[in-house]
Amino acid sequence: MSDPSGGVPRRVPRNEPGQIAGGLAIVLSVAAVIIGFVVLRSISGSGDDVVGSPTESVDVAVTTTVVEEPVGEATTTVAAASTTTEPALVTEGASVIVANANSVNGSAGSMTDQLASAGYNMGAATNASASIGRLDETVVYYDPGIPSAQAVAESVAASLGGVTSIAPVATPAPTQTGSMDGAGVLVLLGLDKAGRSLAELVPTTVATVPAGATATTVAG
Repeated sequence: MSDPSGGVPRRVPRNEPGQIAGGLAIVLSVAAVIIGFVVLRSISGSGDDVVGSPTESVDVAVTTTVVEEPVGEATTTVAAASTTTEPALVTEGASVIVANANSVNGSAGSMTDQLASAGYNMGAATNASASIGRLDETVVYYDPGIPSAQAVAESVAASLGGVTSIAPVATPAPTQTGSMDGAGVLVLLGLDKAGRSLAELVPTTVATVPAGATATTVAG
């Protein structure tokens, strides 16, 4: 291309590598500034605490509930009553006689009939010897020479609701005749059993009830 002045055009020396290097440096500097700014924004926007920065304190309210138990109240648990198996009565092997030792007319005969109904082999009712007088408590005697007499005597005592005195009979027997007339068991009927039925004399029993229920006393 010709110069309008008519002279020879002037050629400008080219320095392309230097221009590229300078431009690259500017681009890198701008990029570093941008990256630093982004990093700063990221740090300041995060939820992490910065060392040395103030931290807000949060008060947490704790509620405690106290349960008071009633004073003076107790819980009662009624356990189930156990079933007791009574030993079988021995009614065979020795006969039984009842002697009146209480001055209540007809009491020996009445008790004889009741023991017969209970399954015992009964002899005729009689009276106790005059030396015995009147007994407050019934006594049961047995003849030790008869093998089953003691077992029958213990069964008679149980049928009478319990007798505390069971003993071998002495000689002569404490009856008005001095004899047991072949019987193996002698009942000296005292005031505690006179004029009462066997149903009245048996001990009270406690019925078996389920756990947690109330036991009921049943008169047998």
